[in-house]
Amino acid sequence: MDLRVLRYFLAVAREESISRAAQAVHITQPSLSRQIMDLERELKTKLFERGRKKRRLMLTPAGALLRKRAEELVLLADKTKTEFLSQDNQISGDVYLGGGETDGMRLAARAVRQMQREHPLVRYHLFSGNAEDVTERLDKGLLDFAVLIGAAKLERYDYITLPVQDRWGLLLPKSHPLAAQKNIRAKDLAGVPLLVSRQAARYNELSGWFGSMRGKLDSVASYNLIYNAALMVEEGVGCALTLEKLINTSGSSPLCFRPLQPAVYSPLYLVWKKEQVFSKAAETFLQHMRRICGV
Repeated sequence: MDLRVLRYFLAVAREESISRAAQAVHITQPSLSRQIMDLERELKTKLFERGRKKRRLMLTPAGALLRKRAEELVLLADKTKTEFLSQDNQISGDVYLGGGETDGMRLAARAVRQMQREHPLVRYHLFSGNAEDVTERLDKGLLDFAVLIGAAKLERYDYITLPVQDRWGLLLPKSHPLAAQKNIRAKDLAGVPLLVSRQAARYNELSGWFGSMRGKLDSVASYNLIYNAALMVEEGVGCALTLEKLINTSGSSPLCFRPLQPAVYSPLYLVWKKEQVFSKAAETFLQHMRRICGV
């Protein structure tokens, strides 16, 4: 199994057709069919099956697993090749940055903007997800850096603490009775259907704030990224415990944000693997971030 064959496999998975995939990768249809059959024999498993639509190829469970692994391997190979090709006096190449939903990503955006002016040949690749998604990709070498929120496990990484914090609050409809309050106390949430961040729940980020109310809350749903949870709030499913400035609540928005009282803040970190060997582009990005953060 080599990268070339994995690229062929990904093309078939994407196109759901041998003939269309063959055109995409510029080889003959019989040659591509033979490559896929050889791959299935090598792995001793069936990767595709015919779908209900005529001639449409669908991934088997084993094929879906291979697609995930193949995408990671191809991305890492391309990333490594780019790093070596960019080893000259001119800074170019790619920077891979992951993170959760946080207004603190503005600091990374400022670093990118500065680098655009100084090093226009550098390209940036952003990945959004919760802490588990992001650190998995960081550990596999698919990301150079990650912005982590709150009670993150930092012992495996080098990091800098960002000079900003995210404030927790309640996202709710403007028509909700609690919208009339400036702040939300734990006792105000009695009987209120809540959407709760899975990451916050896992790391008990709000357990101290809930106090004696912790076992009395009505948690109707969990979420990992707030956008879809905000749609649930709009439709009246419940109110979402979330970080500030992630959802636009100004103007004609039907939603509003009310901070928790006493205030609860989550620290933010820019992290990278210990003893990481950076490309010139990634090293320059880190230098910009250090200056922005004053470290």
